[in-house]
Amino acid sequence: MRLTDILSVTALAIAAAAVTGCSDSKTYAELLNDENAYTNAFLADHRVVNYVPENNEFETGPDAPYYRLDEDGQMYMQVIDAGTPDNMVKADELIYFRYTRYPLSTYSNGEFTYSDGNDDALGGNYSFRYGNYETNSSYSAGPGVQAPLEYLPVDCQVNLVIKSQYGKPGEIANVQPYLYSLRYFRPKI
Repeated sequence: MRLTDILSVTALAIAAAAVTGCSDSKTYAELLNDENAYTNAFLADHRVVNYVPENNEFETGPDAPYYRLDEDGQMYMQVIDAGTPDNMVKADELIYFRYTRYPLSTYSNGEFTYSDGNDDALGGNYSFRYGNYETNSSYSAGPGVQAPLEYLPVDCQVNLVIKSQYGKPGEIANVQPYLYSLRYFRPKI
């Protein structure tokens, strides 16, 4: 399944959820407005660059800006560690990742009140096949977690704002944006 097919199916699922929603819950339009407000509140506390730099020469570190990765503003990436040059991912390559994610709705005064993920757990690596959304692991991770590898080597570390459209499929109808702290690895042979 191609990324465009996944996004089309996702859009239909979101529309269906919006149509069948209860009258005492928020409309889909209201949820999208909330998502934008949460994302903007977080990004307002950081430097934002609205383009990917030429030759992918990103500033790095905890004070680096968040780069907008797509023209619709669905993903913003801060590069903590740019990784090793010439260590780029290949199509359908198995990649492991560790993450902590924070719902942007819990962001207040520069801090989050909740997080989850596998970054501090023993074992528990998640994986995907880069660019192959036909595998369950790649599909269930959501397309957003793979986006940094389009620009950076496999051993990079990034913070990534992911709006719901590029998030995990089961959570898209909730219209919840997240900040992911991500690290990527190749399997050890």
